[in-house]
Amino acid sequence: MRERVTQAPVDSAGVRVFRGIRGAITVDADENAAITRATERLLEEIIGRNEIELDDIASVLFTLTPDLHACFPALAARDMGWVTVPMLHAVEIAVPGALGKCIRVLMHVNTTRTAAEIEHVYLDGAAVLRPDLVRTKS
Repeated sequence: MRERVTQAPVDSAGVRVFRGIRGAITVDADENAAITRATERLLEEIIGRNEIELDDIASVLFTLTPDLHACFPALAARDMGWVTVPMLHAVEIAVPGALGKCIRVLMHVNTTRTAAEIEHVYLDGAAVLRPDLVRTKS
């Protein structure tokens, strides 16, 4: 059995480690403005809650449910100044009965946080995807 890490993991040179941060948000309509606003809100929440600097972001993968195709979420990120971050889009598989109008993100970052300290962000209707990770407002 592995020993638990009690301090932020770094390699032997003191370099931060690579972690994935998940998040999702729903939109009301397949419209450019709605997708852009939702993407900006989701990304701002992820970077704010996890204290991420732009240079810490290695890459971002966005997925959209098949009912969203009005624009690319990465365009919203570019408008936020994320011009050097590699980003990619994909379409979620169309599982019958699955949550619709949903933007998901997997952000790869360099951080000193442990896996347990990473805060994944599920907003609005996407909170049903991971109710165990939804933070309630104070």
